[in-house]
Amino acid sequence: MKTHILKYTIASLAALSLTNCTKDFEDINTNPYGISQESLEQQNNHIGSRFAPLFSNVIRAEPAWNYQLQQNLNADVFSGYMASATPFAGNINNQTYSLVDGWNGFIWADAYDANDGNGVMPYAREIFQQVELSGDENGEKFVYLANIIRVNAMHRISDVFGPIRYSKYNSYDTTGQYDSQEEAYTAFFADLDEAIDGLEPYIGDAQFVAFDQSNFGGDIAKWRTYANSLRLRLAIRVSKVNPTLAKTQGEKALASNAGLLESQNMTVDMGGFVHPILTISTVWGDISMSAEMESILKGFNDGRIGAFFNAPSDPALGDYKGIRQGIEIDSKAQYGSHSSVGKVVEGSSKIWMTSAEIYFLKAEAALRGWTGAGDAQSNYENGVKASFAQFGVGGVEAYLADGTSTPNDFVDALNPANNYAYPSNVTIAFNSAGTNEEKLEQIITQKWIAMFPDGQEAWSEFRRTGYPRVFPVVVNNSGGAIDTNVQIRRINFVDNEKNTNGANVTTAVGYLNGPDNGGTRLWWDTGAGNF
Repeated sequence: MKTHILKYTIASLAALSLTNCTKDFEDINTNPYGISQESLEQQNNHIGSRFAPLFSNVIRAEPAWNYQLQQNLNADVFSGYMASATPFAGNINNQTYSLVDGWNGFIWADAYDANDGNGVMPYAREIFQQVELSGDENGEKFVYLANIIRVNAMHRISDVFGPIRYSKYNSYDTTGQYDSQEEAYTAFFADLDEAIDGLEPYIGDAQFVAFDQSNFGGDIAKWRTYANSLRLRLAIRVSKVNPTLAKTQGEKALASNAGLLESQNMTVDMGGFVHPILTISTVWGDISMSAEMESILKGFNDGRIGAFFNAPSDPALGDYKGIRQGIEIDSKAQYGSHSSVGKVVEGSSKIWMTSAEIYFLKAEAALRGWTGAGDAQSNYENGVKASFAQFGVGGVEAYLADGTSTPNDFVDALNPANNYAYPSNVTIAFNSAGTNEEKLEQIITQKWIAMFPDGQEAWSEFRRTGYPRVFPVVVNNSGGAIDTNVQIRRINFVDNEKNTNGANVTTAVGYLNGPDNGGTRLWWDTGAGNF
């Protein structure tokens, strides 16, 4: 590991002495409150203090408008989870495929911008530097832990834009250079492998307890389990574009002594703040239940609907009512009385991964014939059970036995032009006699339900598999850049990056399979069949 750190530290420190990064270096190594560096190092605060912004910027909780732009008005909508009743910018916005660069820039800024405490990558780099400067080999564990968080954050960024600045970021002379998405994923797997192996000797070590904002409480063994679970997620993500890599990494995860998150969700404390969706939905009225959620949950008679959404403020709309994405909206008053997001976003923690997701990952791995995955049907049913338990909903056995209920057709409350017939008869009870494609639709549909409200993962899985059946927009303001039926596949590189790092962005665009717009598929989004 020390060789891994040294390869960029020497270059970084040399650059720091010659460029305007000197100020950053002084800020890193000078305590503004007058506490000596020696005192800080005794408690590892010189390293551990960087974990707070690392945790907080993966999915920003505060201010709520930051989350609204980081994820809510893009992935949460594109995934089919939610829709907005607010016609932002005269209804010419992300929902109608006129991508708003000023909004989408926050996705990038929360990953890279160190101003105002933002930036996953800058704070991870500071941890690496502080560990190397300390000369304490026991500091290795902090690098491994930072890498796990960094991979979690940056695969989400890559799954939005495609190419990202990752493997070359920590050396100041190459910090602006991009990896293709394939290169980034290769680096993700390498960092996870190193972390899982490297943390094993530190099991039982308590030095991370003071800095861990997750429900793991600084338990290194649980962090190894999370890293291994993340490895399985990413293995499934690349299963169509590189089946060999996927199988190798997936089977490594399934066989690892680190285990998988099959009995515990991974949550992160939001520092006492409420979930931003609670504010965006119930206070501002800017986000509501989607048409897809209404069709699937009501069609399935799914008991989780009461945990996910509230009844409409207008009783005439019935028990739950959703909005279709990308429709004509004149004012918030038209659809503002539809179902808001419910108690699922109450509390002061956000979920990074659920045990239910692990079972669905294993179910798909079983369909793909990966050693150690177990039985597809058992994993599928265990995933549904884990989700019902997570949300405190009963009746799971009857639900799993239901082989007749299918998603409802959607009927718009105000405009029949927005009605949509659900294009599938997918059912709940596992179709053991079905094709792998039919089984996969069941697995991903239930996985989609279980991962709510994390629209980023849901949008990624929809693009990879085509499931569940997210409805196309009615109004497409992309000017032909995004095909209505193919739907949005990515977000274009942000203006600030183009303006300040233009040459490297041009190189990154060359890594894409098409132009820098929302219609170009990512590397793992092949558009081909699932099997």
